[in-house]
Amino acid sequence: MAGTTVSGVGSGIDTSGIITSLVNAEKAPKQLQINTQSQKATTQLSSIGKIQAALDAFRGALKTQGTDNSFSGLVGTSSDEKVATMTAGAGASNGTFSLVVSQLAQPSKLSSTNFAGGASSVVNKGDTATTLTISQSGKNFDVSVAPGATLQQVRDSINSQFGTAGLSANILTDSNGSRLILTSTNGGAGTDLTMSGNSGVDTGYTVVNPPQNAKYTIDGIAAESKSNNITDAVSGVSIKLLTVSPLATAGDTSKDPVRTALTISVSTSTTALKSGVKGFVDTYNALLKAMTAETAVTKNAAGDPVAATLTGDSTMRTLQSAIRNEFNTMSGSGALKSLAQFGVETDQTTGLLSIDDKQWDNAMKTNAADLSSIFTGKDGLLARLTTATDAYAKPTTGLLATRSTSLSDSLKDLAKQQTALDQRIDAYQTTLTNKYAAMDTLVAQLRQQSNNVLGTLNALNNQKNN
Repeated sequence: MAGTTVSGVGSGIDTSGIITSLVNAEKAPKQLQINTQSQKATTQLSSIGKIQAALDAFRGALKTQGTDNSFSGLVGTSSDEKVATMTAGAGASNGTFSLVVSQLAQPSKLSSTNFAGGASSVVNKGDTATTLTISQSGKNFDVSVAPGATLQQVRDSINSQFGTAGLSANILTDSNGSRLILTSTNGGAGTDLTMSGNSGVDTGYTVVNPPQNAKYTIDGIAAESKSNNITDAVSGVSIKLLTVSPLATAGDTSKDPVRTALTISVSTSTTALKSGVKGFVDTYNALLKAMTAETAVTKNAAGDPVAATLTGDSTMRTLQSAIRNEFNTMSGSGALKSLAQFGVETDQTTGLLSIDDKQWDNAMKTNAADLSSIFTGKDGLLARLTTATDAYAKPTTGLLATRSTSLSDSLKDLAKQQTALDQRIDAYQTTLTNKYAAMDTLVAQLRQQSNNVLGTLNALNNQKNN
């Protein structure tokens, strides 16, 4: 706004106060409209953003639960977790297997000769760059060693250039100096590392560990793996080998000693099933609470109803209805086809879900297998809820996203309106200031003329009297 103030010295009128009142009266209606619309758009944008975030979290949980075996109830166990551990995933089924580990997989590992000066030893004392060539499985990895480069710098170059290719370099230091230790993260037979070139680092290197496969038997069937993490031996089962199985006879030094088998098994656990259902219930409740917070009518301290930002919003109503419809639809291939039959109850006031432990336990005794088909598959609850919320949750074209975009555009337009209003009011104030300044000047001139005329008349009267 213009900062000019008319004092009204000439006229004796408070022109500054008049201008302020006129400017405020001119600005108030439009300013109130902008403020009201801006506040409404801002609060709606915030509320929709919260629901969008909650819906994204809900859909993310649905996706995870559909792929992480949450509703199969299957758990993997190992009778000796010092030797091997196991987990059951998608595609697993009940079963028990005998496992014997006779050899662990290990990667190729090399050691350079000792450098007495430690990690700061200069490995290239010449004036031109040299090359260290690391070879594995028919591939060469060339490391340029600059003049004056140290052992530490060679190590850093290997890691920065070829770390993602499966090479790892470290420095081992003792009282005699330092050695470059080169390891492959790609293990298994046939992955031997070699070093060559003219860098000097490759000269006289030794093999610390030759690469080898893991060797094991499952139910007496021999198998090998390049990794100690085995994912393809038993359908849906991941086995992690930690050490070789203990000898059946202590001190047996024969070439192929007999080792004690451990048992790995996949079984149905009602505890795991309940954990999966509780995870779904918690996820559903989190979304419902977020939606309720933005749509429910509450009461203030005086007991009067107070509407939330999105109370009565049609988009929120249809979203809630879409979710509830899928939740209430019967599904699955078993005798029990609804979560209510497994003790999942809905609070009549809040709509939140909870699990009745007694009803759950009764259903688990005879119908545990029915639960998985309620949730999983192309017609399961997880897939249907995902489909039902697709139209609302898509990042750019979903109903919530388009609402957010529209509100953001409205706020931008209101900001432009605010700028235009400020400019118009500034111009209006300047106009009024100039007009009242001119009026004040004119009044001052008329008063001066009046005073001059009165002065002349008084002078004539005084002469006549004398």
